[in-house]
Amino acid sequence: MTIETIGKHACFDGSVGFYRHHSDVNDCDMQFSVFVPGDAAEKPLPVLTYLAGLTCTEETFMSKGGAQRVAAELGIILVAPDTSPRGDAVPDDAEGGYDFGLGAGFYVNATEAPWSQHYQMYDYITKELQDVVFANFAGDRSRQGITGHSMGGHGALTLGLKNPDIYQSISAFAPICSPSNCPWGQKALGNYIGLDPLAWAQHDATRIVTELSEKPVNKILIDQGMADQFLDGELHPHLFAAACSENDVDLELRRHEGFDHGYYFISTFMEDHLRFHASILS
Repeated sequence: MTIETIGKHACFDGSVGFYRHHSDVNDCDMQFSVFVPGDAAEKPLPVLTYLAGLTCTEETFMSKGGAQRVAAELGIILVAPDTSPRGDAVPDDAEGGYDFGLGAGFYVNATEAPWSQHYQMYDYITKELQDVVFANFAGDRSRQGITGHSMGGHGALTLGLKNPDIYQSISAFAPICSPSNCPWGQKALGNYIGLDPLAWAQHDATRIVTELSEKPVNKILIDQGMADQFLDGELHPHLFAAACSENDVDLELRRHEGFDHGYYFISTFMEDHLRFHASILS
């Protein structure tokens, strides 16, 4: 599991590093970032993976999320992968849209050509990146959480709910809660995995909640800004909340007046999310 260090920066009592490796599942080079607190030299630490939203990269969260100070205090390793495969051979939206293709992998395994050769983000996050991170950093594989924003919030909910053996804690900021019922999701799922609604349901957090064989052991935390420009058309947290209520899944959905979709909102409530995950993983 060889990785190339692109850059490394002292940060609080630890460091933020940016890394590159060849991904077999995505058939291209992938980049990711890791914040490692100083006490990782003494013992394995819990790991929180952050999945970013449309147009973002592995750098967005580390530079804008405001998470490192509290993560250093709590002793949590932060991992932030890129949002899609990239490279000259990787196909992109033919019309140049920001909501599909490069920067918009949607954390699913594509089954449709030409996307299926490279866009295997579900397996990348839940399998390959797992092996890369724990081969190179002092993380405790038995103590992991997942969080994310928007498209990455969709990823955090779906990957977290479908992989309780990996992720013990789940949270999200303004997630796409039902991609089957919004333009972003319909475009991505239709292109990546085809038009079968049964296939879409496997990547729709609202649908997944209704079909769980085991309910999450721990509460799920979601924060949503009520001035979010995408709330009504794309996010639909009310659908996820209703599904959780009907299926006895413990959800705390916090609604915040005046906050929009961006990182000012995320950084405001980041400490709450880190302490939420720490309370479960520690």
